[in-house]
Amino acid sequence: MGDLGLNIPQLLAQLVSFLVLFALLYFFAYKPILRMFDERSQRIKESVEQAEKVKEEAAAAEEENRKKLEAAAKEGQEAIARAMRAGDEARQRAQQEAQVEAAGLVEKARQEIQREREEVIGELRQEFADLAVAAAEKVIEKSLDKEAHRELIEKVLDESTTLDKE
Repeated sequence: MGDLGLNIPQLLAQLVSFLVLFALLYFFAYKPILRMFDERSQRIKESVEQAEKVKEEAAAAEEENRKKLEAAAKEGQEAIARAMRAGDEARQRAQQEAQVEAAGLVEKARQEIQREREEVIGELRQEFADLAVAAAEKVIEKSLDKEAHRELIEKVLDESTTLDKE
């Protein structure tokens, strides 16, 4: 091999030096670098997992917020519907109360008219009786017992009104 220009002892020395250097680099550089890469890879993996977890939590929170908004909107619609129903009920009660009050006023007015009519009829009877007595006095030209004649006229008027009503 000497003819090829290879020096075997030098080649063996270089090979031993290379293997020693390789072993030293493997134990003192390659393993720590691999360990560092593994740790970094683990941290990156944990960060990705944490980011995924945060993303899932954010999606869950967003979904929960959406549900809360839908529930709030639904509750708002129900509150509006309840308020409208309450308004309608109040309006109907007010109308019913107004109708009852109007009917009461109409009945009261009818009673008042009936009472005034009876008063007027009574006054007319009184005046008619007085006029009839005065006329009878003038016809007879003497004073009659006013009370007896008034009772007689009242009786005649009562009979005539009962006949009119039938």
